[in-house]
Amino acid sequence: QVQLVESGGGSVQAGGSLRLSCAAFGSTYSTEYMAWFRQAPGKEREGVAAISTGGRRTAYSDSVKGRFTISQDNAKNTVYLQMDSLEPEDAAMYYCAATPVWSGYTPPLVGGRYNYWGQGTQVTVSS
Repeated sequence: QVQLVESGGGSVQAGGSLRLSCAAFGSTYSTEYMAWFRQAPGKEREGVAAISTGGRRTAYSDSVKGRFTISQDNAKNTVYLQMDSLEPEDAAMYYCAATPVWSGYTPPLVGGRYNYWGQGTQVTVSS
């Protein structure tokens, strides 16, 4: 079992930056693959970035590629999402997710592949 705790959300103007953190507590085996998802009101959940904490492979959605960066600190069992050049369309609740296994090479951006989820942190972007 693993517990995921997100932090770092807040309000920012368009063009600004935020860094989200996801701290994992419990079995580190369960956090071999970690990802960030977001969901805005009335919209479907979207996978935005994922990382394999062992191999450090990453994946990004087209909507954030070049603006967001996912990284990890294994010593702290924490994954980060650096969000730059934020746009109003990035406003959403952001969730951290983790899973111990994935058969593919690139970390998945599909929510169904993840077993553990955090409670979310809100990001608001004003124009």
